[in-house]
Amino acid sequence: MDGYNDRNSRISSPEQIQQMATSFKKSRIFMSAFELDLFTILGREKLTSDEVAIRSGTDIRATDRLLNALCALGLIRKENECFSNTEATARYLVKGEKDYMSGLMHTVHLWKSWSTMTDAVKKGGRVANKSIKEKDLRWTAAFIEAMHYRAVKTSAKVIARLDLAGVSRVLDVGGGSGAYAMGFVNACPDITVTVFDLPDVVPLTGKYIDESGMTGRIEIIEGDYHIDEFGKGFDLVFLSAIIHSNSPEQNLSLIEKGANALNRGGQIVIVDFIMDEDRCGPFFSTLFALNMVVNTESGDTYTESEVKNWLVQAGCSDIRRMDGVMSTAMITGRKC
Repeated sequence: MDGYNDRNSRISSPEQIQQMATSFKKSRIFMSAFELDLFTILGREKLTSDEVAIRSGTDIRATDRLLNALCALGLIRKENECFSNTEATARYLVKGEKDYMSGLMHTVHLWKSWSTMTDAVKKGGRVANKSIKEKDLRWTAAFIEAMHYRAVKTSAKVIARLDLAGVSRVLDVGGGSGAYAMGFVNACPDITVTVFDLPDVVPLTGKYIDESGMTGRIEIIEGDYHIDEFGKGFDLVFLSAIIHSNSPEQNLSLIEKGANALNRGGQIVIVDFIMDEDRCGPFFSTLFALNMVVNTESGDTYTESEVKNWLVQAGCSDIRRMDGVMSTAMITGRKC
């Protein structure tokens, strides 16, 4: 999807328009199967649709039709009226497997908010009753798992591009599962990291850190970065996948707060989806801007010039942009 360039690939026929209008059906088939744990139920077995329906507690006929559609999509196989996973689905979509993509449940949850897009565009922000801070624990756990799945694959590459000379204390704002905090410790064992996140998130942070064997090497502090101070004496403040949740005014305040927490010469590192200056690309970032419209009050994806301007206003210099990973970019600045 990241390679899609709308400006070079114009829709030019009724067939293409129809295909775009109905493409949600494939996604919904897959998400319902994932939500119902059908891939996990199949596991390494060959089961009839009746057997799958009994184990999933679903209607036999409807389950059969869903399984047939999954076959048509190439996600599972059917032989002699029995269904089974492919090698890929058995590896990535079965709970308990090492490469299980548990973070996909967050995508399932996004279906509901994306269905409100028409009303959200009219309003200028989310129309759902609950903000991210008010979501139930299942939503929060799925969200953190999705962020962890992504971050654990990218953290080493991102951190390797940073200048860690002289860095001994790192503050990871909105650090979620602690994947980047673990990455900093792995990159430089002498670094100490503090993860700062919301009260309903930090118990999950602790769980991930315990499972990593890094208990005692990473500090966890609960708080709201819009309200609470961060303390002092940090050499690097890390903001990954944070600024897109906020308005421009909130981001300026957050970056100023981060700069205040830094020692002189310390770095602020921002990792996020950065828009082209005309805001028509990259394609994934345009999608993510809409994701913020339907899920937040005033979040957005921002241009390089916007982010750099906040850093300048916060008293930073030596501002640089570097390529990130998985559609992101990194923008860094140092406290004067």
